[in-house]
Amino acid sequence: QVQLVESGGGLVQAGGSLRLSCAASGRTFSSSAMGWFRQAPGKEREFVGAINWSTAYTYYADSVKGRFTVSRDNAKTTVYLQMNRLKPEDTAVYYCAAGANGPSSYPFLYDDWGQGTQVTVSS
Repeated sequence: QVQLVESGGGLVQAGGSLRLSCAASGRTFSSSAMGWFRQAPGKEREFVGAINWSTAYTYYADSVKGRFTVSRDNAKTTVYLQMNRLKPEDTAVYYCAAGANGPSSYPFLYDDWGQGTQVTVSS
């Protein structure tokens, strides 16, 4: 099992930036990919972006492509989500997840999830 802890959420004005972090511990060697998802009130969980631990290959949802960047540190213990040009519709709880099946947009392919961090973008 992989333990994941997100941080970095908060309140920001539209057009601003935030960087989320996801610290991973435990059986991280069993995971090949880390994903970021978000869930707004009354909506289903939505894929944001993902990264392959080894190759650093990244994959993004169309809604965030060009604005958000997923990266990882060289020690492969922390994954980041840099969010630029934020919009009110980006408001949600953001979750990181670890999976063994490579970067994917499908939540069911991820085995371990963090507790989430709130991001609120004001207009």
